[in-house]
Amino acid sequence: MAKNKDQEPVNDITQENENFDQNEAQEQEAPAEPTAEEKYNALNDKYLRLYSDFDNFRKRTIKEKADLISNGNAGVLKDMLSVLDDFERAIVSNEKTEDVQGLKEGFQLIFNKFNSILSTKGLKAMESKGTAFDLDLHEAITNVPVENKADKGKVIDVVEKGYYLNDKVIRYAKVVVGQ
Repeated sequence: MAKNKDQEPVNDITQENENFDQNEAQEQEAPAEPTAEEKYNALNDKYLRLYSDFDNFRKRTIKEKADLISNGNAGVLKDMLSVLDDFERAIVSNEKTEDVQGLKEGFQLIFNKFNSILSTKGLKAMESKGTAFDLDLHEAITNVPVENKADKGKVIDVVEKGYYLNDKVIRYAKVVVGQ
């Protein structure tokens, strides 16, 4: 078989293209592994960003907590301003009036308004008289002797009322206990 000179260069070019394609395919299949220094830098960057995010979160929550504490009473105080206004009007009215019954009714209305505001905020008075003495609710001021054995260990008199705020004791009742 006779060799054609034109065919040999075509075969060489084809073979070179195949070799080039194989090398390129191998490079695409096996991506280069990052070096240890690149991994370290990437992890360090990730750590610094995470630390910064957490530090910002911590600062923001501290600020929010401080705002809540400083402004927490604003709603209650705003509601109580109307009671303060009523007391101011009652004082001005008391200077001019001779009607004792009207004064009593006015103060009772102000008391009822004040009591309803506190009730809506979760404040509830403690009923202690006649109940068994309980250290979790009461503070004994004194003990008094009683004739009736059924009254021993029970609250005979309430010196100062106790109060709950949302079913948690915020002021213990000061009571006199039968002995």
